[in-house]
Amino acid sequence: MNFRAFYLLLALALGACSSAPIQESNTPQPIVNQADDSATEARYAQNLNTLLDQVSQAQEIPLQTLENGFLDAKTIPSIRKLVLPPSGAFKKNWLVYRKRFIEPVRLKAGKAFWDENRAFLSQVEQESGVPAEIIVAIIGIETIYGRQTGNFRVKDVLSTLAFSYPDTPNKPAREQLFKDQLQELILMCWTEAGGKLPAKNNIQGLNPARFNACLNQNSSYAGAIGLPQFMPSSIRNFAVDGDGDGRIDLKQSPKDAIASVGNFMKKHGWQAGMPVSFPVQENAISAAKQLADGEPQLKYAVAELIEKGILLPSQGDLQRGGVEPQSKALIVDLPYPDKDGVDQAQYFVGLNNFLTIVQYNRSYFYAQSVAEFAEALGYKNQSVVPAALVNEVPMKGATSKSSPEKLKAKKSSTKKKPKVN
Repeated sequence: MNFRAFYLLLALALGACSSAPIQESNTPQPIVNQADDSATEARYAQNLNTLLDQVSQAQEIPLQTLENGFLDAKTIPSIRKLVLPPSGAFKKNWLVYRKRFIEPVRLKAGKAFWDENRAFLSQVEQESGVPAEIIVAIIGIETIYGRQTGNFRVKDVLSTLAFSYPDTPNKPAREQLFKDQLQELILMCWTEAGGKLPAKNNIQGLNPARFNACLNQNSSYAGAIGLPQFMPSSIRNFAVDGDGDGRIDLKQSPKDAIASVGNFMKKHGWQAGMPVSFPVQENAISAAKQLADGEPQLKYAVAELIEKGILLPSQGDLQRGGVEPQSKALIVDLPYPDKDGVDQAQYFVGLNNFLTIVQYNRSYFYAQSVAEFAEALGYKNQSVVPAALVNEVPMKGATSKSSPEKLKAKKSSTKKKPKVN
């Protein structure tokens, strides 16, 4: 599947999350459950029962327990509209997207969240290598620190998209994806409620009320949960207990959310102390445009982009910090229509950490917004390796003499600790 073709299907990004729509009110929203027509509900119920039976057999969970948990499950017709791709006439608009997320309300809330959790953010930064500003930016863009976590029951969302996805070219793949997430939800809730896997038909220690509450918790319209908007599979694989209370609560525990975001980014390849992205030089837009293909792959050496004038060595201490000249990057194009409706674009060079953010939410718009939100909070988008410790490297024919590993060893030998912003 071509990445660019589904660029704006952002809300279904299932690496970790799905950003919820902006709501004006901070008042908790009522859970929305609209029943579908009887024929659709009948097909839905049959397919759901089949999946519950499969999970019961595979994990040896009593079928009756699963059926009780889904007795009141319903399809949500509005969900199918929300996940439809934009019409052919729709024009992607980076400027509008950026304005939506990098704005005073979120930034003010971000600074307050940082102040409230400064010590723990510093701890997670040291453990994961992910800057506090990046973690704060992600949670701010996702939910404004818990203000917008969604107003749909998660079991209804995932079962609707698993068994009643709208007619689109990728319907089979999307339905299978949400079937997988629905199974992950069941297993997540089972273990959260004290059950063991496989259950071996023994529910001793299980708290049925907690199991049902987990299935009924609110989520976004794509099934993402809590402050960081993790999908069930991401909760099971990457969420951690940050506050040490013995359970993971991404809805009420900021420490759990912070630690989980840091762990997700670390496990997906975040390079500590490395930059995220840089704007393309104005006089090299044409050269950058030729290299922008929309594919999320690191293809071009930093040294090559410097030679083409797309980057400057001074950006982020390139070639004088921890970024190797032969390390790879990609060209990111962020389109928007100008005031006359003519297609334009801003161009950036994305490094490895840019694609790590893309793993959180598969959108270039999203990744660049996180980077700029973090910079607005004070993030220094550059290598933290002191230039004084690095020998000048040539523009061409560079080797790995300044690799991050060797620089780290060199740095340790001097007993100097660079500032991490």
